[in-house]
Amino acid sequence: MSQHLTPPIRRALLLTSLPVYILLYAPLALIAVFSFAPAPGGTAAGLHWYDALLHAPNVLAALRRSLTLALGSSILGTVLGTLMGFGLSRFRSRARSGFAAALPSLIIYTPIIMPSLVFGISELIFFNLMHNATGLFAAGLLTMGIAHVTFQAPYVALVVFARMAGLDPNLFEASHDLYANGRQSFLHLTVPVIRPAIIGGFLLAFTLSIDDFTISYFTAGPGSTTLPIYIYSAVARKGISPDINALATLMIATVIGIGLLQYGFTRQKDRLAVPRTGD
Repeated sequence: MSQHLTPPIRRALLLTSLPVYILLYAPLALIAVFSFAPAPGGTAAGLHWYDALLHAPNVLAALRRSLTLALGSSILGTVLGTLMGFGLSRFRSRARSGFAAALPSLIIYTPIIMPSLVFGISELIFFNLMHNATGLFAAGLLTMGIAHVTFQAPYVALVVFARMAGLDPNLFEASHDLYANGRQSFLHLTVPVIRPAIIGGFLLAFTLSIDDFTISYFTAGPGSTTLPIYIYSAVARKGISPDINALATLMIATVIGIGLLQYGFTRQKDRLAVPRTGD
């Protein structure tokens, strides 16, 4: 498509998109540049503030909590999201129309389109009510993990659903003709084919969890400070400092790296796609 664009149109598109990219990435680049600020009393830029992070117990503790939260919630969110996406694809009734047909998709889309602030407050109210009624669900990593799973699973479901939508439905009929029951068909046909989508969904869920602040802030408790919450508290307490820039730079690099992995795995669905009958 781009080969048919005339040079004036290409230049116009470049002039239009370039300011957008600058606005998107210039702040991130500035944070990275400022993270190499000289040490106190020094004049040369270096890795002093990165080294200081490695010897900051509060930062390391927040990092462990963030990784524990992200890994645990992503695994559970991927399992639930995969089942949701599979169910939405395989058991959606084509005979229904109107609201009844759109209800399953609406259930999945609602946590995605809902503002994080509203979602976090609703989770806070829910866990407070549950704790007052049962004594369970005290604010901490458990409540944060449950809250993260509730917004991770829909994203995974959409990734898996998009992969399932590209499959030939006759494949499942063929597996039944070969005497495979529902469990065998799911384990030996569906899972291998949608494996790139599952891995991509897991990486997406991990990325969403590792840099989430709003929902984590409302569902956190004493001793459950994650990296985003730590950064917010540090900025509110002492303002922007080089060590915070260094920590933010590491988080940006991590998210970008995971995002590239997620993109690579989801792109495999195009290379490994099973052609439809008659294609």
